[in-house]
Amino acid sequence: MQRRITILGATGSIGVSTLDVIARHPERFRLHAITAHRNRDLLLAQCLAQRPAFAVIEDSSAAEAVREALRAAGCDTVVLSGRRALSDLAASEECDTVVAGIVGAAGLEPTLAAVRAGKRVLLANKEALVMAGPVFMQAVRDHGAELLPLDSEHNAIFQCLPSTFRPGELIPPGVRRILLTASGGPFRTLDPEAMASVTPDQACAHPNWDMGRKISVDSATMMNKGLELIEACWLFDVPGTRVDVVVHPQSVVHSLVDFDDGSVLAQLGNPDMRTPIAHALGFPERLDAGVAPLDLMAIARLDFEAPDMQRFPCLRLAYQALASGGTACATLNAANEVAVAAFLNGRIRFNDIAVLVERCLDQSPVQALNSLEDALAADAGARQLADALLPQLEVET
Repeated sequence: MQRRITILGATGSIGVSTLDVIARHPERFRLHAITAHRNRDLLLAQCLAQRPAFAVIEDSSAAEAVREALRAAGCDTVVLSGRRALSDLAASEECDTVVAGIVGAAGLEPTLAAVRAGKRVLLANKEALVMAGPVFMQAVRDHGAELLPLDSEHNAIFQCLPSTFRPGELIPPGVRRILLTASGGPFRTLDPEAMASVTPDQACAHPNWDMGRKISVDSATMMNKGLELIEACWLFDVPGTRVDVVVHPQSVVHSLVDFDDGSVLAQLGNPDMRTPIAHALGFPERLDAGVAPLDLMAIARLDFEAPDMQRFPCLRLAYQALASGGTACATLNAANEVAVAAFLNGRIRFNDIAVLVERCLDQSPVQALNSLEDALAADAGARQLADALLPQLEVET
């Protein structure tokens, strides 16, 4: 069967890697739609190379520019604009598989639309589960969607669990705990006193992975691992007390599952997102992803250590929000997005990302989370609070 694919966030790192894997298997995949936030030049190039039926970009003037360029090139891709188009295409009957690669809270609604339409959803947008985990997973069960994790760590855990397990089900008996690996980012061994003077470019220089700037900063603060911790708890139906974060600088062991009988299963591979993407696209079959074979002799060693919660307070805050439940995780995510944007724009220091997030958590009452509207309200409230608190931390210029 040839799968019909929609990629939400085609111009990001997940989207680009997905297109690379799809191009290697034209007999298995047909591209239905691709979307972008603002990168119209790359979206245009992708349309010309892949010829999807539809393309979406948020800004209407950018959409018109892409539309005219495609028309001049003889490409009949239909170009749409606006956020509503994202959800409409994600739920379209003309596609059966949706790659959820939009970074941040913006990806929640179109990803949930795909779930409610019963699609196979390849989930890289961890914020959907961080913001609205109970609502999202209930929708997976209610609408018969097939949820497959794309984050390398969650995909690794999925590969280590029994082949009959699917996210949204109860964790199989015999699982004692999940070990979620983290590279430690670029500042794992940096003198803590030097953290205050870290620049955005330094924070975005990940030692192993090629990612977008927001995710790279999250990796440098280890908030990314905190968000993945929350995601893992929802995907695999385990409490935070059964998920341990393990720092593994080589990024070769992508995660592990510890079983009651003393066995520990791990998934290994080169740090290349095409591996988990190919696994999910072809599931249950294995596809060539274009990734070089893992050479353990060249790597020579694999190191593991406990995370330093004092050096990386964002990870501690994620555990705290998870334990609080309700809207706390939505507050955590929203405050972090505001803080990271402020850091990348030079408004606050690197260390102040965690400070702003903690202040928002402390000042935001935890409410019940029973609907998408609850999650969106918590997100909006946390962003408003974070914006109000930012002037207290701004760097003098």
